[in-house]
Amino acid sequence: MAARFEALNRLWESIRESNHDFRASTDIFPILDVEKISRSLELHERGTENGAANRPVKSARALDDVEQRIVAKVEEEKKTSYQLLEDQFHTFSDRLRNLDFEGQFGLIRQANASSLSDFKAEVASGVDELHGLRRDLKIAEDELSSFKQKHSLDRAAKVTSSAAWGFKVSLLVLLLFLETALNGNFLARGSEQGLVGGITEAFTFAFLNIGSAVLLAFFCVRYLVHRGFFPKFLGLLGLVAYCAIAIGINLALAHYREASATTLSLAGTEVMRRLSESPLTLSELNSWMLFGVGLMFSAIAFVDGCLLTDPYPGFAGVQKRLHIARQRYIDRKQDLIDDLRDIRDDHNEKVEQIIRDLSMRRQEALAIISHRSRGAELFIQHQNQLERAANSLLTIYREANRQARTEPEPKYFSAPYEMDRLNPSQHVFEEWNDRELAQRIQTAQAELSVQVKRIGAEFETAIDRYHQLDNLFPEGINGQAQAA
Repeated sequence: MAARFEALNRLWESIRESNHDFRASTDIFPILDVEKISRSLELHERGTENGAANRPVKSARALDDVEQRIVAKVEEEKKTSYQLLEDQFHTFSDRLRNLDFEGQFGLIRQANASSLSDFKAEVASGVDELHGLRRDLKIAEDELSSFKQKHSLDRAAKVTSSAAWGFKVSLLVLLLFLETALNGNFLARGSEQGLVGGITEAFTFAFLNIGSAVLLAFFCVRYLVHRGFFPKFLGLLGLVAYCAIAIGINLALAHYREASATTLSLAGTEVMRRLSESPLTLSELNSWMLFGVGLMFSAIAFVDGCLLTDPYPGFAGVQKRLHIARQRYIDRKQDLIDDLRDIRDDHNEKVEQIIRDLSMRRQEALAIISHRSRGAELFIQHQNQLERAANSLLTIYREANRQARTEPEPKYFSAPYEMDRLNPSQHVFEEWNDRELAQRIQTAQAELSVQVKRIGAEFETAIDRYHQLDNLFPEGINGQAQAA
Protein backbone atom coordinates (compact mmCIF):
# COMPACT_ATOMS: atom_id res chain seq x y z
CA MET A 1 0.00 0.00 0.00
CA ALA A 2 2.86 2.40 0.81
CA ALA A 3 4.26 2.33 -2.74
CA ARG A 4 1.03 3.35 -4.44
CA PHE A 5 1.04 6.76 -6.15
CA GLU A 6 4.55 7.54 -4.90
CA ALA A 7 4.89 10.64 -7.06
CA LEU A 8 1.44 11.91 -6.10
CA ASN A 9 2.21 11.33 -2.43
CA ARG A 10 5.45 13.32 -2.68
CA LEU A 11 3.53 16.17 -4.30
CA TRP A 12 0.83 15.99 -1.64
CA GLU A 13 3.37 16.04 1.21
CA SER A 14 5.25 18.99 -0.31
CA ILE A 15 1.98 20.90 -0.67
CA ARG A 16 1.14 20.28 2.99
CA GLU A 17 4.50 21.61 4.24
CA SER A 18 4.52 25.30 5.19
CA ASN A 19 7.08 27.34 3.26
CA HIS A 20 7.77 29.86 6.08
CA ASP A 21 7.50 30.18 9.86
CA PHE A 22 5.61 33.46 10.14
CA ARG A 23 2.64 35.31 8.78
CA ALA A 24 2.94 37.85 6.01
CA SER A 25 3.50 41.30 7.45
CA THR A 26 5.04 44.67 6.51
CA ASP A 27 7.04 46.64 9.08
CA ILE A 28 6.25 50.37 9.36
CA PHE A 29 9.29 52.63 9.34
CA PRO A 30 9.61 54.71 12.51
CA ILE A 31 8.91 58.42 12.36
CA LEU A 32 11.68 60.68 13.69
CA ASP A 33 10.82 62.69 16.82
CA VAL A 34 12.06 66.20 15.85
CA GLU A 35 11.71 67.70 19.32
CA LYS A 36 13.59 64.87 20.99
CA ILE A 37 16.45 65.06 18.48
CA SER A 38 16.53 68.80 18.85
CA ARG A 39 16.96 68.49 22.59
CA SER A 40 19.57 65.73 22.33
CA LEU A 41 21.62 67.76 19.86
CA GLU A 42 21.06 70.98 21.85
CA LEU A 43 20.16 72.77 18.62
CA HIS A 44 18.68 75.88 20.24
CA GLU A 45 21.66 76.34 22.59
CA ARG A 46 24.23 75.63 19.89
CA GLY A 47 22.42 77.91 17.47
CA THR A 48 22.36 80.78 20.01
CA GLU A 49 26.00 80.20 20.90
CA ASN A 50 27.18 80.10 17.27
CA GLY A 51 24.94 83.04 16.33
CA ALA A 52 26.39 85.18 19.10
CA ALA A 53 29.82 84.47 17.64
CA ASN A 54 28.45 85.16 14.11
CA ARG A 55 29.24 81.64 13.02
CA PRO A 56 29.01 80.57 10.32
CA VAL A 57 30.22 83.71 8.59
CA LYS A 58 28.18 85.47 5.94
CA SER A 59 30.36 84.16 3.13
CA ALA A 60 30.12 80.50 4.24
CA ARG A 61 28.71 78.07 1.69
CA ALA A 62 29.12 74.73 3.47
CA LEU A 63 27.12 73.49 6.41
CA ASP A 64 28.72 73.97 9.81
CA ASP A 65 29.41 71.11 12.19
CA VAL A 66 25.99 71.28 13.89
CA GLU A 67 24.14 71.22 10.59
CA GLN A 68 26.32 68.36 9.41
CA ARG A 69 25.44 66.40 12.56
CA ILE A 70 21.76 66.97 11.75
CA VAL A 71 22.21 65.75 8.19
CA ALA A 72 24.35 62.80 9.38
CA LYS A 73 21.62 61.81 11.84
CA VAL A 74 18.97 61.80 9.11
CA GLU A 75 21.21 60.01 6.61
CA GLU A 76 21.98 57.32 9.19
CA GLU A 77 18.27 56.76 9.75
CA LYS A 78 17.75 56.58 5.99
CA LYS A 79 20.44 53.91 5.62
CA THR A 80 19.05 51.93 8.56
CA SER A 81 15.57 52.03 7.07
CA TYR A 82 16.89 51.06 3.67
CA GLN A 83 18.73 48.07 5.15
CA LEU A 84 15.50 47.04 6.87
CA LEU A 85 13.70 47.29 3.55
CA GLU A 86 16.39 45.24 1.81
CA ASP A 87 16.09 42.55 4.50
CA GLN A 88 12.36 42.45 3.92
CA PHE A 89 12.88 42.18 0.19
CA HIS A 90 15.22 39.23 0.69
CA THR A 91 12.69 37.61 3.00
CA PHE A 92 9.91 38.10 0.48
CA SER A 93 12.12 36.71 -2.30
CA ASP A 94 12.91 33.62 -0.23
CA ARG A 95 9.24 33.05 0.45
CA LEU A 96 8.39 33.41 -3.22
CA ARG A 97 11.11 30.93 -4.14
CA ASN A 98 9.85 28.53 -1.48
CA LEU A 99 6.44 28.52 -3.13
CA ASP A 100 8.29 26.68 -5.94
CA PHE A 101 5.57 26.76 -8.57
CA GLU A 102 7.86 25.27 -11.19
CA GLY A 103 8.69 22.36 -8.90
CA GLN A 104 5.00 21.80 -8.15
CA PHE A 105 4.13 21.78 -11.83
CA GLY A 106 6.92 19.27 -12.42
CA LEU A 107 5.61 17.01 -9.66
CA ILE A 108 2.12 17.26 -11.10
CA ARG A 109 3.39 16.10 -14.49
CA GLN A 110 5.27 13.26 -12.81
CA ALA A 111 2.23 12.28 -10.76
CA ASN A 112 0.00 12.29 -13.83
CA ALA A 113 2.47 10.02 -15.61
CA SER A 114 2.82 7.49 -12.79
CA SER A 115 -0.52 7.46 -10.91
CA LEU A 116 -2.44 5.71 -13.67
CA SER A 117 0.36 3.17 -14.08
CA ASP A 118 0.36 2.51 -10.34
CA PHE A 119 -3.39 1.95 -10.39
CA LYS A 120 -3.16 -0.40 -13.38
CA ALA A 121 -0.41 -2.36 -11.62
CA GLU A 122 -2.67 -2.76 -8.60
CA VAL A 123 -5.48 -3.98 -10.86
CA ALA A 124 -3.17 -6.47 -12.59
CA SER A 125 -2.05 -7.85 -9.25
CA GLY A 126 -5.68 -8.34 -8.22
CA VAL A 127 -6.51 -10.07 -11.52
CA ASP A 128 -3.62 -12.50 -11.02
CA GLU A 129 -4.78 -13.33 -7.52
CA LEU A 130 -8.41 -13.77 -8.54
CA HIS A 131 -7.37 -15.90 -11.51
CA GLY A 132 -5.88 -18.48 -9.14
CA LEU A 133 -8.90 -18.41 -6.84
CA ARG A 134 -11.31 -18.72 -9.76
CA ARG A 135 -9.32 -21.67 -11.08
CA ASP A 136 -9.56 -23.34 -7.66
CA LEU A 137 -13.30 -22.72 -7.71
CA LYS A 138 -13.56 -24.31 -11.16
CA ILE A 139 -11.67 -27.37 -9.89
CA ALA A 140 -14.09 -27.68 -6.98
CA GLU A 141 -17.05 -27.33 -9.37
CA ASP A 142 -15.63 -30.03 -11.65
CA GLU A 143 -15.10 -32.28 -8.64
CA LEU A 144 -18.75 -31.89 -7.63
CA SER A 145 -19.92 -32.44 -11.20
CA SER A 146 -17.84 -35.61 -11.54
CA PHE A 147 -19.07 -36.87 -8.18
CA LYS A 148 -22.70 -36.37 -9.19
CA GLN A 149 -22.21 -38.08 -12.54
CA LYS A 150 -20.31 -40.97 -11.03
CA HIS A 151 -22.96 -41.63 -8.40
CA SER A 152 -25.98 -40.65 -10.53
CA LEU A 153 -27.03 -37.83 -8.22
CA ASP A 154 -29.28 -35.04 -9.50
CA ARG A 155 -29.84 -33.10 -6.29
CA ALA A 156 -27.88 -30.70 -4.13
CA ALA A 157 -26.01 -32.04 -1.15
CA LYS A 158 -27.44 -31.43 2.30
CA VAL A 159 -24.67 -29.53 4.07
CA THR A 160 -25.28 -29.15 7.79
CA SER A 161 -24.75 -25.62 9.01
CA SER A 162 -22.71 -24.88 12.11
CA ALA A 163 -25.88 -24.10 14.08
CA ALA A 164 -27.57 -27.36 12.98
CA TRP A 165 -24.42 -29.37 13.70
CA GLY A 166 -24.23 -27.85 17.18
CA PHE A 167 -27.89 -28.67 17.78
CA LYS A 168 -27.46 -32.32 16.78
CA VAL A 169 -24.37 -32.77 18.92
CA SER A 170 -26.17 -31.10 21.82
CA LEU A 171 -29.05 -33.57 21.32
CA LEU A 172 -26.63 -36.50 21.63
CA VAL A 173 -25.14 -35.06 24.81
CA LEU A 174 -28.64 -34.51 26.18
CA LEU A 175 -29.60 -38.12 25.40
CA LEU A 176 -26.44 -39.31 27.16
CA PHE A 177 -27.21 -37.42 30.35
CA LEU A 178 -30.93 -38.23 30.28
CA GLU A 179 -30.28 -41.94 29.94
CA THR A 180 -27.65 -41.74 32.66
CA ALA A 181 -30.09 -40.00 35.01
CA LEU A 182 -32.97 -42.39 34.31
CA ASN A 183 -30.90 -45.57 34.47
CA GLY A 184 -28.92 -44.37 37.46
CA ASN A 185 -32.06 -44.28 39.58
CA PHE A 186 -32.82 -47.91 38.72
CA LEU A 187 -29.27 -49.23 39.10
CA ALA A 188 -28.60 -47.39 42.37
CA ARG A 189 -30.88 -49.75 44.29
CA GLY A 190 -28.68 -52.76 43.58
CA SER A 191 -25.28 -51.03 43.72
CA GLU A 192 -22.93 -51.28 46.68
CA GLN A 193 -21.98 -47.60 46.22
CA GLY A 194 -25.58 -46.49 46.15
CA LEU A 195 -26.55 -43.56 43.96
CA VAL A 196 -22.96 -42.75 42.94
CA GLY A 197 -22.30 -46.32 41.87
CA GLY A 198 -25.61 -46.51 40.05
CA ILE A 199 -24.94 -43.32 38.12
CA THR A 200 -21.42 -44.50 37.20
CA GLU A 201 -22.73 -47.81 35.90
CA ALA A 202 -25.61 -46.05 34.12
CA PHE A 203 -23.20 -43.60 32.39
CA THR A 204 -21.09 -46.52 31.15
CA PHE A 205 -24.10 -48.28 29.66
CA ALA A 206 -25.45 -44.99 28.19
CA PHE A 207 -22.09 -44.14 26.62
CA LEU A 208 -21.86 -47.57 24.98
CA ASN A 209 -25.51 -47.47 23.91
CA ILE A 210 -25.49 -44.00 22.31
CA GLY A 211 -21.86 -44.00 21.16
CA SER A 212 -22.17 -47.28 19.28
CA ALA A 213 -25.41 -46.08 17.65
CA VAL A 214 -23.82 -42.84 16.41
CA LEU A 215 -20.59 -44.46 15.18
CA LEU A 216 -22.32 -47.27 13.32
CA ALA A 217 -24.89 -44.88 11.82
CA PHE A 218 -22.31 -42.34 10.63
CA PHE A 219 -19.54 -44.64 9.41
CA CYS A 220 -21.42 -47.78 8.27
CA VAL A 221 -25.18 -47.65 7.92
CA ARG A 222 -25.15 -44.56 5.65
CA TYR A 223 -23.45 -46.68 2.99
CA LEU A 224 -26.80 -48.44 2.40
CA VAL A 225 -27.67 -45.63 -0.04
CA HIS A 226 -24.36 -45.91 -1.88
CA ARG A 227 -24.37 -46.93 -5.57
CA GLY A 228 -21.63 -49.51 -5.14
CA PHE A 229 -22.31 -53.12 -4.11
CA PHE A 230 -19.52 -53.43 -1.56
CA PRO A 231 -20.42 -50.14 0.26
CA LYS A 232 -24.06 -51.30 0.36
CA PHE A 233 -22.95 -54.62 1.86
CA LEU A 234 -20.86 -52.72 4.43
CA GLY A 235 -23.92 -50.61 5.28
CA LEU A 236 -26.06 -53.70 5.70
CA LEU A 237 -23.51 -55.27 8.03
CA GLY A 238 -23.47 -52.04 9.99
CA LEU A 239 -27.25 -52.04 10.31
CA VAL A 240 -27.29 -55.66 11.52
CA ALA A 241 -24.46 -54.89 13.92
CA TYR A 242 -26.31 -51.89 15.27
CA CYS A 243 -29.51 -53.85 15.90
CA ALA A 244 -27.58 -56.60 17.63
CA ILE A 245 -25.51 -54.22 19.74
CA ALA A 246 -28.46 -52.00 20.69
CA ILE A 247 -30.63 -54.93 21.74
CA GLY A 248 -27.72 -56.68 23.46
CA ILE A 249 -26.59 -53.63 25.48
CA ASN A 250 -30.09 -52.76 26.63
CA LEU A 251 -31.01 -56.40 27.47
CA ALA A 252 -27.74 -56.69 29.40
CA LEU A 253 -28.63 -53.52 31.27
CA ALA A 254 -32.09 -54.84 32.17
CA HIS A 255 -30.69 -58.21 33.34
CA TYR A 256 -27.90 -56.45 35.24
CA ARG A 257 -30.49 -54.50 37.20
CA GLU A 258 -32.29 -57.70 38.27
CA ALA A 259 -29.06 -59.63 38.94
CA SER A 260 -27.50 -56.86 41.03
CA ALA A 261 -30.60 -56.81 43.23
CA THR A 262 -30.03 -60.43 44.32
CA THR A 263 -26.28 -60.87 44.21
CA LEU A 264 -23.65 -58.11 43.99
CA SER A 265 -20.44 -60.07 43.71
CA LEU A 266 -21.53 -62.36 40.82
CA ALA A 267 -23.86 -59.97 38.97
CA GLY A 268 -21.76 -59.97 35.82
CA THR A 269 -21.64 -63.77 35.63
CA GLU A 270 -25.35 -63.98 36.25
CA VAL A 271 -26.07 -61.51 33.43
CA MET A 272 -24.03 -63.56 30.95
CA ARG A 273 -25.82 -66.75 32.00
CA ARG A 274 -29.23 -65.13 31.54
CA LEU A 275 -28.33 -63.70 28.14
CA SER A 276 -27.17 -67.10 26.89
CA GLU A 277 -30.02 -69.18 28.36
CA SER A 278 -33.09 -66.90 28.34
CA PRO A 279 -32.32 -63.39 27.06
CA LEU A 280 -35.96 -62.31 26.82
CA THR A 281 -36.93 -63.50 30.31
CA LEU A 282 -37.29 -60.50 32.62
CA SER A 283 -39.22 -60.86 35.84
CA GLU A 284 -39.93 -57.18 36.62
CA LEU A 285 -41.77 -54.49 34.72
CA ASN A 286 -39.12 -51.93 35.62
CA SER A 287 -36.55 -54.02 33.78
CA TRP A 288 -38.65 -53.96 30.63
CA MET A 289 -39.06 -50.19 31.07
CA LEU A 290 -35.29 -49.85 31.40
CA PHE A 291 -34.83 -51.92 28.24
CA GLY A 292 -37.40 -49.83 26.31
CA VAL A 293 -35.98 -46.49 27.39
CA GLY A 294 -32.45 -47.52 26.42
CA LEU A 295 -33.59 -48.86 23.05
CA MET A 296 -35.53 -45.65 22.36
CA PHE A 297 -32.52 -43.46 23.20
CA SER A 298 -30.36 -45.67 21.00
CA ALA A 299 -32.77 -45.30 18.08
CA ILE A 300 -32.85 -41.51 18.47
CA ALA A 301 -29.04 -41.39 18.55
CA PHE A 302 -28.93 -43.69 15.52
CA VAL A 303 -31.21 -41.42 13.48
CA ASP A 304 -29.30 -38.34 14.63
CA GLY A 305 -26.03 -39.95 13.56
CA CYS A 306 -27.46 -40.74 10.13
CA LEU A 307 -28.60 -37.12 9.71
CA LEU A 308 -25.45 -35.40 10.95
CA THR A 309 -24.61 -34.73 7.31
CA ASP A 310 -25.87 -35.73 3.86
CA PRO A 311 -26.98 -39.37 3.83
CA TYR A 312 -24.86 -40.13 0.76
CA PRO A 313 -21.26 -40.72 1.89
CA GLY A 314 -18.78 -38.10 0.64
CA PHE A 315 -21.41 -35.90 -1.03
CA ALA A 316 -21.48 -33.26 1.71
CA GLY A 317 -17.68 -33.04 1.79
CA VAL A 318 -17.47 -32.29 -1.94
CA GLN A 319 -20.27 -29.74 -1.65
CA LYS A 320 -18.59 -28.10 1.34
CA ARG A 321 -15.27 -27.77 -0.48
CA LEU A 322 -17.07 -26.09 -3.37
CA HIS A 323 -18.83 -23.73 -0.99
CA ILE A 324 -15.54 -22.78 0.69
CA ALA A 325 -13.81 -22.19 -2.66
CA ARG A 326 -16.71 -20.09 -3.93
CA GLN A 327 -16.91 -18.04 -0.73
CA ARG A 328 -13.15 -17.47 -0.74
CA TYR A 329 -13.32 -16.25 -4.34
CA ILE A 330 -16.32 -13.98 -3.73
CA ASP A 331 -14.91 -12.52 -0.53
CA ARG A 332 -11.50 -11.84 -2.06
CA LYS A 333 -13.03 -10.26 -5.15
CA GLN A 334 -15.09 -7.96 -2.96
CA ASP A 335 -12.02 -7.10 -0.87
CA LEU A 336 -10.04 -6.23 -4.01
CA ILE A 337 -12.87 -4.06 -5.32
CA ASP A 338 -13.08 -2.28 -1.96
CA ASP A 339 -9.29 -1.77 -1.99
CA LEU A 340 -9.43 -0.25 -5.47
CA ARG A 341 -12.30 1.99 -4.41
CA ASP A 342 -10.27 3.17 -1.40
CA ILE A 343 -7.23 3.80 -3.61
CA ARG A 344 -9.35 5.75 -6.09
CA ASP A 345 -10.98 7.84 -3.35
CA ASP A 346 -7.62 8.50 -1.69
CA HIS A 347 -6.16 9.61 -5.04
CA ASN A 348 -9.09 11.91 -5.77
CA GLU A 349 -8.99 13.42 -2.29
CA LYS A 350 -5.30 14.23 -2.65
CA VAL A 351 -5.87 15.71 -6.11
CA GLU A 352 -8.61 17.97 -4.74
CA GLN A 353 -6.28 19.09 -1.96
CA ILE A 354 -3.51 19.82 -4.47
CA ILE A 355 -5.88 21.87 -6.63
CA ARG A 356 -7.01 23.91 -3.63
CA ASP A 357 -3.44 24.45 -2.40
CA LEU A 358 -2.23 25.63 -5.81
CA SER A 359 -4.85 28.39 -5.72
CA MET A 360 -3.84 29.21 -2.14
CA ARG A 361 -0.19 29.44 -3.17
CA ARG A 362 -1.09 31.85 -5.94
CA GLN A 363 -3.00 34.00 -3.46
CA GLU A 364 -0.04 33.92 -1.10
CA ALA A 365 2.30 34.97 -3.92
CA LEU A 366 0.02 37.90 -4.71
CA ALA A 367 -0.03 38.88 -1.03
CA ILE A 368 3.78 38.76 -0.82
CA ILE A 369 4.20 40.89 -3.95
CA SER A 370 1.60 43.34 -2.65
CA HIS A 371 3.35 43.63 0.71
CA ARG A 372 6.69 44.14 -1.01
CA SER A 373 5.30 46.93 -3.22
CA ARG A 374 3.69 48.54 -0.21
CA GLY A 375 7.02 48.39 1.65
CA ALA A 376 8.73 50.19 -1.23
CA GLU A 377 6.04 52.88 -1.22
CA LEU A 378 6.35 53.26 2.53
CA PHE A 379 10.11 53.69 2.19
CA ILE A 380 9.62 56.47 -0.34
CA GLN A 381 7.20 58.16 2.04
CA HIS A 382 9.67 57.58 4.88
CA GLN A 383 12.43 59.37 2.93
CA ASN A 384 10.09 62.31 2.42
CA GLN A 385 9.44 62.37 6.17
CA LEU A 386 13.16 62.22 6.88
CA GLU A 387 13.75 65.16 4.56
CA ARG A 388 11.03 67.16 6.30
CA ALA A 389 12.49 66.24 9.68
CA ALA A 390 15.96 67.35 8.57
CA ASN A 391 14.63 70.71 7.40
CA SER A 392 12.70 71.13 10.65
CA LEU A 393 15.84 70.49 12.68
CA LEU A 394 17.88 72.84 10.49
CA THR A 395 15.20 75.51 10.89
CA ILE A 396 15.34 75.23 14.70
CA TYR A 397 19.10 75.63 14.69
CA ARG A 398 19.18 78.41 12.11
CA GLU A 399 16.37 80.37 13.72
CA ALA A 400 18.20 80.38 17.06
CA ASN A 401 21.42 81.29 15.24
CA ARG A 402 19.70 84.07 13.30
CA GLN A 403 18.22 85.70 16.39
CA ALA A 404 21.57 85.78 18.19
CA ARG A 405 23.62 87.14 15.28
CA THR A 406 24.85 90.72 14.95
CA GLU A 407 26.04 90.18 11.40
CA PRO A 408 24.10 89.00 8.33
CA GLU A 409 23.49 85.24 8.03
CA PRO A 410 24.90 83.09 5.21
CA LYS A 411 22.80 82.87 2.07
CA TYR A 412 22.45 79.07 2.26
CA PHE A 413 20.39 79.50 5.48
CA SER A 414 17.40 80.29 3.30
CA ALA A 415 17.89 77.21 1.06
CA PRO A 416 16.04 74.00 2.14
CA TYR A 417 17.89 70.72 2.52
CA GLU A 418 17.34 68.22 -0.29
CA MET A 419 18.09 64.61 0.62
CA ASP A 420 19.45 62.21 -1.96
CA ARG A 421 16.84 59.45 -2.49
CA LEU A 422 17.56 55.72 -2.47
CA ASN A 423 15.58 53.67 -4.96
CA PRO A 424 14.85 50.14 -3.65
CA SER A 425 15.48 47.23 -6.03
CA GLN A 426 12.80 44.52 -5.80
CA HIS A 427 14.60 41.73 -7.75
CA VAL A 428 11.63 40.54 -9.80
CA PHE A 429 13.57 38.89 -12.64
CA GLU A 430 12.85 35.30 -11.40
CA GLU A 431 9.22 35.81 -10.42
CA TRP A 432 6.07 34.56 -12.11
CA ASN A 433 3.77 36.92 -13.88
CA ASP A 434 0.36 36.59 -12.24
CA ARG A 435 -1.49 36.13 -15.52
CA GLU A 436 0.95 33.46 -16.67
CA LEU A 437 0.84 31.82 -13.24
CA ALA A 438 -2.97 31.76 -13.32
CA GLN A 439 -2.89 30.09 -16.74
CA ARG A 440 -0.36 27.48 -15.62
CA ILE A 441 -2.37 26.69 -12.48
CA GLN A 442 -5.54 26.39 -14.54
CA THR A 443 -3.76 24.03 -16.92
CA ALA A 444 -2.41 21.94 -14.03
CA GLN A 445 -5.86 21.76 -12.44
CA ALA A 446 -7.34 20.64 -15.75
CA GLU A 447 -4.67 17.94 -16.08
CA LEU A 448 -5.38 16.71 -12.56
CA SER A 449 -9.13 16.66 -13.24
CA VAL A 450 -8.52 14.59 -16.37
CA GLN A 451 -6.38 12.26 -14.25
CA VAL A 452 -9.26 11.80 -11.81
CA LYS A 453 -11.52 10.81 -14.70
CA ARG A 454 -8.90 8.36 -15.98
CA ILE A 455 -8.58 6.72 -12.57
CA GLY A 456 -12.38 6.47 -12.39
CA ALA A 457 -12.55 4.89 -15.84
CA GLU A 458 -9.76 2.48 -14.94
CA PHE A 459 -11.68 1.51 -11.81
CA GLU A 460 -14.72 0.59 -13.90
CA THR A 461 -12.47 -1.33 -16.30
CA ALA A 462 -10.97 -3.23 -13.35
CA ILE A 463 -14.43 -4.28 -12.17
CA ASP A 464 -15.18 -5.59 -15.67
CA ARG A 465 -11.87 -7.49 -15.75
CA TYR A 466 -12.68 -9.13 -12.42
CA HIS A 467 -16.09 -10.20 -13.68
CA GLN A 468 -14.61 -11.49 -16.95
CA LEU A 469 -12.96 -14.26 -14.93
CA ASP A 470 -16.45 -15.74 -14.51
CA ASN A 471 -16.65 -16.01 -18.30
CA LEU A 472 -13.19 -17.54 -18.47
CA PHE A 473 -14.19 -20.18 -15.90
CA PRO A 474 -17.99 -20.56 -16.21
CA GLU A 475 -19.79 -22.00 -13.21
CA GLY A 476 -21.43 -25.38 -13.35
CA ILE A 477 -25.05 -26.01 -12.36
CA ASN A 478 -25.98 -29.59 -11.46
CA GLY A 479 -22.97 -30.86 -13.35
CA GLN A 480 -23.59 -28.83 -16.52
CA ALA A 481 -21.22 -25.95 -17.41
CA GLN A 482 -23.04 -22.67 -17.87
CA ALA A 483 -21.71 -19.41 -19.32
CA ALA A 484 -21.68 -16.58 -16.84
